[in-house]
Amino acid sequence: MHAEPRVVYTKSFPGSVPPFVRITVEKSGDAVYQEAPDDPQPLKFKLAAEDVKQIFELAEKLEHFKKPLESGLKVARMGDKTLRWEDGAKQQEAAFNYTQDLDGQALQAWFEKISETEQHLVSVERAVRFDKLGVNKVLLQMQAAMERQRLVALEQFLPWLDRVAKNESFLNMARERAASIAAQIRAPKAPAE
Repeated sequence: MHAEPRVVYTKSFPGSVPPFVRITVEKSGDAVYQEAPDDPQPLKFKLAAEDVKQIFELAEKLEHFKKPLESGLKVARMGDKTLRWEDGAKQQEAAFNYTQDLDGQALQAWFEKISETEQHLVSVERAVRFDKLGVNKVLLQMQAAMERQRLVALEQFLPWLDRVAKNESFLNMARERAASIAAQIRAPKAPAE
């Protein structure tokens, strides 16, 4: 039993990459990303307070998943998704393939963004460790996702970016790109209008 409220998203879609995802977001912002039900190396990270607030507000608008989310429409299979609310002994979930509920779509979009972020992180880590020549390409892909605002919790990339920027065994263009992305992440955000 877990004391702190949390939202858990799972998606099972055999044949896609990855075929399984589970993302747990705690009210504190602590989050865990898994690519298997028994993932031996889940990725742990911290979401920004504003992001957590939006996720929990959407869960609240969806009555903590008391009501069904499935549209019932004949649409292509896009993976079996479940949104689950856990708060102490209180647990509720709604499973769906496709939902027309706008709040449900918005919440699913958040989890897809988190999933995309963690997949980029895995790619960056893998390239830094095992494919020095491929680092620039992976960083370019990450940068493009950043520009499309598809990534969250960017601070988790900093150790890898710094490692590339400071290590002369990487190509100069990769080092420069890593330093530039790290500087963007560290730059103070302008207050929203």
